[in-house]
Amino acid sequence: MSGSRPVPHEVIPSDRLPAARYQDLPEAPSWRRLLGPSVLLLGLSLGSGEFVLWPYITYRFGFVAFWACMVGVTTQYFINMEIERWTLATGESAITGFCRLWKGWAAVFLLCNVIPWMWPGWAAGAATMLTWEIGGGEQARTLISILSLLAIGAALTLGPVVYNTVERLQKVLVAFIFLFMVILAFLVVDLVHVGEMARGIANVGHIPEGMELPLLLGALAFAGAGGTMNLAQGNYVREKGFAMGRYAGRLTSPLTGRPEVVAGIGAHFEHGADNLRRWKDWWGAANREHLLNFYLLSVLSLMMLSLIAYATTQGAPGLEKGFGFIRAEGRFIGDRYGPWMQHAFHWMGIAILLTTELGLLDACARISTDIIKVNWLRDSEVWTDSRLYFLLLWGQILLGCAILLAGLVVPGLAQPLVLLVLSAALNGGVMLIYSLLLLWMNSRVLGGTLRTPVVRFLAMVWASAFFGYFTIVTLSNQLPKLFGG
Repeated sequence: MSGSRPVPHEVIPSDRLPAARYQDLPEAPSWRRLLGPSVLLLGLSLGSGEFVLWPYITYRFGFVAFWACMVGVTTQYFINMEIERWTLATGESAITGFCRLWKGWAAVFLLCNVIPWMWPGWAAGAATMLTWEIGGGEQARTLISILSLLAIGAALTLGPVVYNTVERLQKVLVAFIFLFMVILAFLVVDLVHVGEMARGIANVGHIPEGMELPLLLGALAFAGAGGTMNLAQGNYVREKGFAMGRYAGRLTSPLTGRPEVVAGIGAHFEHGADNLRRWKDWWGAANREHLLNFYLLSVLSLMMLSLIAYATTQGAPGLEKGFGFIRAEGRFIGDRYGPWMQHAFHWMGIAILLTTELGLLDACARISTDIIKVNWLRDSEVWTDSRLYFLLLWGQILLGCAILLAGLVVPGLAQPLVLLVLSAALNGGVMLIYSLLLLWMNSRVLGGTLRTPVVRFLAMVWASAFFGYFTIVTLSNQLPKLFGG
């Protein structure tokens, strides 16, 4: 046993946060037993890029820019695994690692976690689709949106262990969504549509004329989870008990759960032969789990939902605003296969959007809790991780409700597509910041065989340049408009 002596500052910086403690790395199970965290991240991605933004782009521009979709989701795979690298090696979230480099990153990422995600576009989108089923106007849509936020908050509050609650709900919803998605794609997609998509993927670098830059940046960020939601992968693998996350503890409900100590400050292992062998096993298993359960399923869902949109909306004009293109998809499906299929498509969309809203509310509260507890309330016995989590969760829900109510006064504010594009564009800039930080942290702080290897180092350089270019170009085009330029 390595014991629990402090990790030296030269190994993991400890001048801004307390030192990590040495522990032995546990043995790694089969990757099949690690199913869970990547499914949660997949659930986060389904309702943004997969169901809304890329199908919307496909409706408007065809598959001309679909190369960017594949580049975006591939880039996110490498980003996510670098997020996991730090957590597997230290039991800490990536943001805690950033704060070891500079304490100011705590405030920066707290704002980056709250501002882009405070717009409840997913709840509003689900409510919009529900009104297609049961009827109702703007006030009914707002009421349903608010009720859905409150219902999600109740589900997260009443489950004894928060992670287990989210994982169970996401697995059921994702399984239902994929089953119906495959059936629908088989019915409406032709080989000629697949050929158009293949040509679009090969058309690397082409941006269609008339495509708004915030829309493209947002779609790039949401070709996967996007923004700080990718950083939640570290929190998920820690609560699942992956590698050094075994020593971290879990968030539990203050109403129905048994309190557990959550260790924001992590543990590291000495680089002996046994620990390095276990590290190799953990790293291989984590990569396989994420490749299959996040990357491949994200690619399939992006392709299938974009193909469905392309097959069902081509030639239907005037659907550029709101969720009109999604309604056109449902009408096409209903005309060809009967009203019951149209209703099933609507309910699939409702499930997708609520799955995303559930994951977002949980992940945002989880990330903010980690930042606040580790950096400012580390020694507080009153503000435990669980109490902070539920305070922040319900604070975000109430803020979302306020935005939805404001939408009744300010026309267009609560329109789901407007909210989603705004959230996505803001998150593109966030991804630039943490891609650069991950590049530095995992190649300069982690040592030996734990350090980012050459191929993944180059992938992170690419990620930084990729999101950096589109963020700078978007800001240079959009900021003058805000000031009348």
